Amino acid sequence: MKNGIKKLVASMVGSFALMALGSTVSLDAQARDLKLAMQTNPGTAQYDGVEKFAALVKEKSGGSLNVKIFGGGALGGDLQVVSSLQGGTVELSQMNASLLNGLAKEFSVLDFPFLFDNEKEAHAVMDGPIGKKLMDKLPEKGIVGLAYPELGFRHISNNKRPVKKLEDLAGLKIRVIQTPVYVDMMNALGANATPLPFPEVYNALEQGAVDGATNPLVTIPVMKFDEVQKYLTLTRHQYNPQIIIMSKKAWDKLTPAEQKIIQESANEARDFERQVSAKKNAEALDYLKKKLQVTELPPEEMAKMREKVKPVIEKYTKEIGEPFVKDVYAEIAKVRGAK
Repeated sequence: MKNGIKKLVASMVGSFALMALGSTVSLDAQARDLKLAMQTNPGTAQYDGVEKFAALVKEKSGGSLNVKIFGGGALGGDLQVVSSLQGGTVELSQMNASLLNGLAKEFSVLDFPFLFDNEKEAHAVMDGPIGKKLMDKLPEKGIVGLAYPELGFRHISNNKRPVKKLEDLAGLKIRVIQTPVYVDMMNALGANATPLPFPEVYNALEQGAVDGATNPLVTIPVMKFDEVQKYLTLTRHQYNPQIIIMSKKAWDKLTPAEQKIIQESANEARDFERQVSAKKNAEALDYLKKKLQVTELPPEEMAKMREKVKPVIEKYTKEIGEPFVKDVYAEIAKVRGAK
């Protein structure tokens, strides 16, 4: 009888131990939140892309990893977010890849005007050796590069006058992204470049602090810039690769299986986002033709713009390093030759 009681007690203790252990495992298996900071808002292809990324991560991890999106600059401007990633207080972000030039000067090449002729060419270069070389420079700076979605080609809008020729840009205060190449490029075209964080652009346009801005087509209606702009010129002067990046501190805490999930999700989200971007930019152009005075520059004016920015390209080629820039242009030529 006593032995029976002892066995029962031992069994109960074992059961409680297992229940306690099960409780611990359950707690460990709870979803871990990963904060993703970005500047853009719902409605853009970029936001659609990170929503896809979040959904893929959740699905592939069985719900153990949960990407929470903070858009509209809620966690600070891009440069502030980079610092947060390095410190590990923010886990993920998506931004213009060229903004990482402060971590590795080679990223400045992505701001070179008229670098790519079309999206397909840009995708091939960014997904190839050049894109990898750039990402390989990030881990030592506390960042891990994952994939290159896109922002698309930029165009110039303003509320002062139609820009039908190069000279029409003279004196216009144009908001540009906060990179040296972009500032010098816009100044070379005759405008007054005004670098501003993206969340500040609408108010700056509305209050007249700047006359215009450069954006992909889809961004203009989503951010309601068409409410405070009258003229749009289709310049396609710059293609902006985006980049999905992760805090190395956060990356190193993941298991190899979780790292694989994050990487695969980023790649799939990149491909999805590019398709959405192409579709939304086409739809945006149709819409903007009804809202703004849209000008397509003739080839001779585009040639004049290309000529004006050559000194900028030469200046930054020397700063970045001629061998790397030469490799970039060689890869572009290789992609063009493979068509």
